[in-house]
Amino acid sequence: MTVAPSRVPALPRPAGLPEALRVDRCLVMGVLNVTPDSFSDGGRWMDAGAAVVHGLELVAEGADLVDVGGESTRPGAERVAAEEEQRRVLPVVRELARQGVAVSVDTMRASTAAAALEAGACLVNDVSGGMADPQLAKVARDARAPYVVMHWRGHSTSMQSRAVYADVVDDVAGELQARVEAVLDLGLLPEQLVLDPGLGFAKNAAHNWQLLAGLPALTALGYPVLVGASRKRFLGSLLSGDEHAPAPVAERADATVAVTALAAAGGAWCVRVHEARANRAAVAVAQAVRSAGQDRP
Repeated sequence: MTVAPSRVPALPRPAGLPEALRVDRCLVMGVLNVTPDSFSDGGRWMDAGAAVVHGLELVAEGADLVDVGGESTRPGAERVAAEEEQRRVLPVVRELARQGVAVSVDTMRASTAAAALEAGACLVNDVSGGMADPQLAKVARDARAPYVVMHWRGHSTSMQSRAVYADVVDDVAGELQARVEAVLDLGLLPEQLVLDPGLGFAKNAAHNWQLLAGLPALTALGYPVLVGASRKRFLGSLLSGDEHAPAPVAERADATVAVTALAAAGGAWCVRVHEARANRAAVAVAQAVRSAGQDRP
């Protein structure tokens, strides 16, 4: 029996990143939360010096970018003032960039994004997809920086009440496409955009799994896709078998690596993770599988 060859599409890549990041594999984005209340590592890296050291460790262990955030977006989190957010992130962004690290800034505020780009960040990761602060997309536009548009339905204090979908894959794809059109109307270039399905943001566990299974429908929109599943509650619920008593955050690393391998093999442009080494290995495995599919006659 003759089996038809696999057709593995090329990974789309955003413009505006350092040349070292324009590689033919899924990238690894290391998470660096300089917050007291993030769900996984809140409080560990509040000191700027400790945060810089951890950022450099992530790079040494295989992270391609370091995503610095100063405002928790876990379910139920309250917002912080822009001044406090910038006090947390800017010294870390500035020093990591000075040491040659490709830095992403995780923010929903135009003022913070502008200050971080001035300090040396090269990518803006907006979990609100331009909805929390309409000026933020314009900051990315003017800087010609890559801009992550995440699927979002509201702030952390109320988002889980909005986890209602007819078909989560179709609905998220449609809402992301609407956000793409909105930011393109503001003057961003298509090649600047990255899409993120927003796992855990106005999504329950079943929604997250369906979105991962439906990754081809998201990559089919034609933009690079960022997947952020690392240590999230739905992985803990899977491991414990109880959505009301998920496995502790510290026990979710192996499941995160499994998701990374699947996402990378499925065409994700980048995975956002808390631990770099094992996830970089998972990306290498996924790339080997993709390359084997491309090499078949």
